[in-house]
Amino acid sequence: MKRICYLFLAFMTMFQHTTHAHEQPRLLTMEEAVLGTGLAVDNLPCTWRPDGSAYTTVEKGVIYDINLQTGEKRELTTLEKINALLGTSLKRMPAYTLTGKGTMRFMAGRELVGIDPVADTIVHRYAIPEGAENARYADEGRFLYTRGNNLYWSDRAGKEYAITTETDKNIVSGQSVSRNEFGIEGGVFPAPDKFQVAFYQKDESHVSTFPLLDVNSRTGTLREIKYPMAGMASEQVRLGIYNYETQQTVWVEVTDFTEDRYLTCISWGPDSKHLYIQVLDRSQKQMHLNEYCAADGRFVRTILTEQNEKYVEPQYPMTFLKGDPDKFIYTTSNRDGWRNLYLCSLSAGTVERLTKVDADVELLAEQGRYLYYTSAEVSPVENHLFRLDLKKGKTLRLTPDAGWHTCQLSPDGRHLIDTYTSLNEPRVVRLASTDGKFDRELLRASDPSEKLNFGSIELGSVKSADGKYDNYYRLIKPHDFDPAKKYPVILYVYGGPHSQMVKNTFQAQLRRWEMYMAQRGYVVFVMDNRGTTNRGLEFEQAIHRQCGKCEMADQIAGLEWLLAHPWCDRDRVGVHGWSYGGFMTISLMTNYPELFKVGVAGGPVIDWKWYEVMYGERYMETPESNPEGYAATSLIPMAEKLQGKLLICQGAVDPTVVWQHSLSFVRACVVAGVQLDYFPYPCHEHNVMGKDRVHLMQKVTDYFEDYLK
Repeated sequence: MKRICYLFLAFMTMFQHTTHAHEQPRLLTMEEAVLGTGLAVDNLPCTWRPDGSAYTTVEKGVIYDINLQTGEKRELTTLEKINALLGTSLKRMPAYTLTGKGTMRFMAGRELVGIDPVADTIVHRYAIPEGAENARYADEGRFLYTRGNNLYWSDRAGKEYAITTETDKNIVSGQSVSRNEFGIEGGVFPAPDKFQVAFYQKDESHVSTFPLLDVNSRTGTLREIKYPMAGMASEQVRLGIYNYETQQTVWVEVTDFTEDRYLTCISWGPDSKHLYIQVLDRSQKQMHLNEYCAADGRFVRTILTEQNEKYVEPQYPMTFLKGDPDKFIYTTSNRDGWRNLYLCSLSAGTVERLTKVDADVELLAEQGRYLYYTSAEVSPVENHLFRLDLKKGKTLRLTPDAGWHTCQLSPDGRHLIDTYTSLNEPRVVRLASTDGKFDRELLRASDPSEKLNFGSIELGSVKSADGKYDNYYRLIKPHDFDPAKKYPVILYVYGGPHSQMVKNTFQAQLRRWEMYMAQRGYVVFVMDNRGTTNRGLEFEQAIHRQCGKCEMADQIAGLEWLLAHPWCDRDRVGVHGWSYGGFMTISLMTNYPELFKVGVAGGPVIDWKWYEVMYGERYMETPESNPEGYAATSLIPMAEKLQGKLLICQGAVDPTVVWQHSLSFVRACVVAGVQLDYFPYPCHEHNVMGKDRVHLMQKVTDYFEDYLK
């Protein structure tokens, strides 16, 4: 068993008289725990210039240009100057990008703005029209946006052009599709030649609706959303290609599978003559990477295919090699069991594995001879950057320090800015060369929680229930921990796909509420189980057709290891989680009623037949093809087994896990004569955000204080 201990001992602060003589160690407040007031770790935001000759940083409302060799800082502009130039009253420096012409682009209120920070002049200023959403640059001469269900663009003069003019509200253009699954984050894809843009259009005519209750109106209002449930009719997606000069659209001729297929990972060829789509069938077991002609939308050929008896999950567009338009980098976990990178040739049809490691990797950039990728090969709880020499096949690790690294490669591939944290390291920002010969530390942040009575944080691992894997955990003990005492235990759980709760980051990815509870006498335990990410295909697919089963087994294995310690009180065990974690909370309480005394479930999935097609059918298939799996994981028949105290919280206008879930479970408990508690948040969606979240976490805390402690 691996263990790394991280101790915040109260007596250590007594030796800091020089700096903090007047301050006494204290406990977190709920506002600090939830909102992070005053507890942000110092950072140094950096942005590369497009030619890689320099980078910029933001410090106290000033943007500086930094000389790569000397580190000398030159003021580029200030927030005060930007406000004076634009006549705005921005409170903080906006997120910005730098173009090759030196233009600084950013959003200011309802405007897309470009300024020349050296000349202190406005390059362009686009007012986002009333009612417009999803505004983004197409290039410096145009910007795109949606209004209602249609897609538009405007030129420098502000003249508006309609790309689509659909009157049927079921036909939606230019917006994200497939409920943001498969790596989809938007609805438009500008071509490299800047004369074309590809865009999604979805037809939701056959998708069922679900009513959300808005209580803000005088008599209450129902707002209906399109919500395709597992096994029911889904949206139909197609892709258009619009030409700015001709103002005409051609539609891509996709004929693979049925019309409720998925079109994912859209990629343009370097010459803008071809478009590439990963076409996935509805069952998500077959994928075709297809090439289409941009001029008329016709199908050209299938480049490669994927098939898996459980599921194929494309998430990454192809990346063409600079200087060689025949070759591209392709990412998949389906071929060798790990998410790896492959070099493919359009002409030869070859697929060669580049990153031959039994670990999940992710492409960062390709720069001629070298490929840069991050990888979990050092440890699943660490993220490191590697450089692969495409000619020699050799790799070089560019992040020597332990921890979780997030890197920005310079456009010329010669330097990188590495921001990393680890269990004991709040944040370090370093500048380095990619040949490993140059390294300069730019920032080493201090611990903002050093004045607080934090307890120990332990990072370690426990064997999975099947004995095949090391499942990583973080364990937080009370700040005045006494091994001779017995403490109540709270298991915080998520446990679902595409999540990783435990990393070798500062304080092990701690949620401050966990420390808030530890400071008040609880032991808090968090562990990633099978089904979560960054551990390979077999680990992730263990949940297929039976969500919750192996996840519960792993969580119980971890909890039993913890409860074997004499300072844990087996008779006072609680569990809390949200969304998939809400599903896990109620699953654990009803499957192991003898173990859990108290639970708080937020926005819980209750029965997968009420969840969305794209996510639900990937992991559970359909209610028709997997009736036994749906029956075994439904929490409706488990209501009668509930014994402990359970509180369910949910946003009443939740468009992700619709209200039908939790209300149906409440109804099942009523029918079974089982008591539970319920607290809705009338104006919130899937997550309770902002200052209202303080109310939520106080509600959660009070529940454990009342019934567990």
